[in-house]
Amino acid sequence: MFSNLADSLDKTFRNLRGVGKISESNITDALRDIRLALLEADVEFSVAKEFVAHVKEKAMGVDVLKSIKPGEQIVKIFHDEMAELLGGDQVPLDLSDPGYVLICGLNGAGKTTTAGKLALRLKREGRKPLLVACDLYRPAAIDQLAVLAKQVDVPVYTPEASETDVVKVAKDALEWAKTQNHNVIIFDTAGRQEVDERLIEELKRLHAFLQPKETLLVADSATGQQAVSVARHFDEAVGITGIILTKLDGDARGGAALSMRAVTGKPIKFAGEGEKLDQLFEFHPNRMADRILGMGDIVGMVEQVASKIDEKDAMKSIQRLAEGKFDFYDFLDQMKMLQKLGDMKGLLGLLPGFNKIKKQIPDAAFDPKRMKRTEAIVLSMTPDERRRPEIIKNSRRERIAKGSGVKLVEVNQLLKQFGEMRKMMRSPNKMKNMMKQMGGMPDMGKMPNFGKMPGGLGSLGGGGAGDLGNIDELMKKMKGKFPF
Repeated sequence: MFSNLADSLDKTFRNLRGVGKISESNITDALRDIRLALLEADVEFSVAKEFVAHVKEKAMGVDVLKSIKPGEQIVKIFHDEMAELLGGDQVPLDLSDPGYVLICGLNGAGKTTTAGKLALRLKREGRKPLLVACDLYRPAAIDQLAVLAKQVDVPVYTPEASETDVVKVAKDALEWAKTQNHNVIIFDTAGRQEVDERLIEELKRLHAFLQPKETLLVADSATGQQAVSVARHFDEAVGITGIILTKLDGDARGGAALSMRAVTGKPIKFAGEGEKLDQLFEFHPNRMADRILGMGDIVGMVEQVASKIDEKDAMKSIQRLAEGKFDFYDFLDQMKMLQKLGDMKGLLGLLPGFNKIKKQIPDAAFDPKRMKRTEAIVLSMTPDERRRPEIIKNSRRERIAKGSGVKLVEVNQLLKQFGEMRKMMRSPNKMKNMMKQMGGMPDMGKMPNFGKMPGGLGSLGGGGAGDLGNIDELMKKMKGKFPF
């Protein structure tokens, strides 16, 4: 998401930075390009027009025009305005008593899955959520919520198949909730293919009865221009308190996020970036503005990794690397950590400047099947071979290939790449020098919880904010050295 917008803005700002002197003429040209980029990203016309007007007003200030680096000043103005458009500071949920959360939206937006994701997230934060199925039109939605509740180990209330009154369902659910140990109740409601009066009237009745502290609109990031009318309609009907954007990991152009926030004035509170139940993240406007401008989101990356990697296992791995030890047992541990992280392409997308070089990386590099084949090769080795890879000669290689069901050439490639990686792991200076070339990396060693990163990345600092410096040279050096 936002990749096309980010590419268009990058080109515009690169041209602006190269201008020796800023004038009203070249600012106007740049802002025209920005407006077109926003419209192409499905940002609603009036939102794009007003946004560009705000940027122009500040960009034409005397301090900017007379500054040493006016191009950089304008980029900063754009960043700040973008963060403001997305909502300024991150807004947490209001879960004060009674902790009712009403989920609403159109069919296909991902309401039911989002309800399950939210329940898991709140549970991990130490709360005791319950789920209530209030979609009386789609039995499959009730069954889906029950399955999700089981997966996240959260109690769920499901109505009788003959029930047609959503308010009665809510009343019965609240009576049931008294028998449960809970402090948050999440109500999953019915949706339609389009906003219609029947849906809205039912939602109004349920909202009037519950008087929830949070009414969250779940919206598909790919909604496009329709996002504005959908958000406005739901907000006028029940007064939404926030928005949850789904499918942020898809190919959506991103205009929904910008338009819905601007039109309703309600904050985007969460974003879903994947199908797994743990892939619901707090929406931070400043971080999203960074991502749109190609600056990455290192803090978000750290949070994702820290939530999925066991600190003791990571520290054990770091200690082994620090001692210059690295065998196929360590390699297996590293692979398991990577598998826990899930979508590596999405995670790497949080690195500054990654969008500029992602096309250079073949899709096969992110194929989980490839990692499974590599794992099969290692598991076909004897314990002694994993500890001492140097003893794996021709006859052993042939046996390993047969045992793992792969060709001999794949075994040879893995051993060669493993040897290269082993040399690199045993030379901290080489690793550190390579990471220093990534000019966009902050000093990770100073960031909270970064010690949980696998492979000791917390000690490999870098420069200040910006793009990945000599990334082409870095990619050439790393090519072929990491078998997964």
